[in-house]
Amino acid sequence: MAAAGPSGPVMSREEVDRAIARLGSEYEAIESSLLALQDHAGRRLLEGAELTGETKERWAAAEPAIPLLWAHFDAYGTALHAARELRGRRRWPSPGDLAELTDLLRGSGVTVSGGALPDLARTLTGPARLSEQISLEQLVERMNGWYQQVIEVVSASDAVWSALPARIDLLSAEAQRVRSLARSVGVMPGEHPAGDDLERLIADLAALRAEVVADPLAFWLTPRGVAGGRPDTRRYDRAEHELEDIRREVEAVLHVRDDAEHRLLRLRDVLSRADRTLTEARAARGEVLAKIAASEVPAVNGPANVLREQLAAAAEYHRAGQWHRLSPLLDGLEQSADEELDRARASLTAVTAPLAVRAELRGRLDAYKAKAARHGMAEDPLLVERYDQARRLLWSAPCDLRAAEHAVRRYQQAVAEVLVPGQGGPSDRGGESR
Repeated sequence: MAAAGPSGPVMSREEVDRAIARLGSEYEAIESSLLALQDHAGRRLLEGAELTGETKERWAAAEPAIPLLWAHFDAYGTALHAARELRGRRRWPSPGDLAELTDLLRGSGVTVSGGALPDLARTLTGPARLSEQISLEQLVERMNGWYQQVIEVVSASDAVWSALPARIDLLSAEAQRVRSLARSVGVMPGEHPAGDDLERLIADLAALRAEVVADPLAFWLTPRGVAGGRPDTRRYDRAEHELEDIRREVEAVLHVRDDAEHRLLRLRDVLSRADRTLTEARAARGEVLAKIAASEVPAVNGPANVLREQLAAAAEYHRAGQWHRLSPLLDGLEQSADEELDRARASLTAVTAPLAVRAELRGRLDAYKAKAARHGMAEDPLLVERYDQARRLLWSAPCDLRAAEHAVRRYQQAVAEVLVPGQGGPSDRGGESR
């Protein structure tokens, strides 16, 4: 059994060699991490930034650990060099060498300065002292704690700075482009809601960028129970969506500007057609009243003057380049104009309905006369009598539609009767061909 020393059982030669090899690998890994931290862009940005809020507090607590990490690393290297030098004296170390190596590798054989430790470090080391003796294992544990505290602040800040400011700058540039486009079509703050929203959004983006630069950790999300984290882009995402809505609104106004002349011409044409249709309906109503008796003819309303006033206002907005005012006016005016044309057409149809009925009765009378003629019955006295009676009613003015319709129906019945065999049809009148 190995002899016991102040640090426990004395290590064997193989144990010493394995411990020195492990400590050498740890030394290289720690050195790589410290050099990476030294060159980390996030650390350089933190050192030069005017920080506020959470980032200022956490960086003030973490930054003093950086020189301590290097000081402890130097102490670690010195102890490792001493162990290697002692082990290298002879191939087969003496018991005294092994005892000294055991104390150096496992015992509290590393001297570090404690007077310069900040408050955060003293929570790990106890009351402040000018120097202290610790083991290599304690030294590595202490360094790992400090390094983790520093790298969390550095990495999270760098991740936020890498993710947000450049994107905010691009979005701000796009907002400026939309602002130029908006002003070209009259979408100005105080005159159009989109203009007000755009100015507020530009100010919000500037404020957001300033906050991100000064306090990046305020924009770092760390889910509970999950390692790592991610930048909080929620405010940026909302601004991006809002800018897209404003851009669509401005482009809609721009479309109005580009298409306004065509839309105004179409509106004038639709309203002109509605006026002509109403004029035709009024003329037709006079004709119906003169030619059709005992018929209720609906009155024809005049043109919708309010639409003409709105059209004049739209033309004025067009001349003045007030596209943001023209846009909603045209949308409503187009629908109203189409409805006005439909109303005029419906009025014309309603007014001319009695004339259409008379025309239909005339056509039906002539069709049945032709049918009787095809069967050789055109000169039948009954048919001639009833035809003449219906024709007088249909071609007289004013025409009594009820009496005329009754007369046409009687003529239809007479034609049907004379063409049915056994009821005075051609077969009963000398066997004429059907």
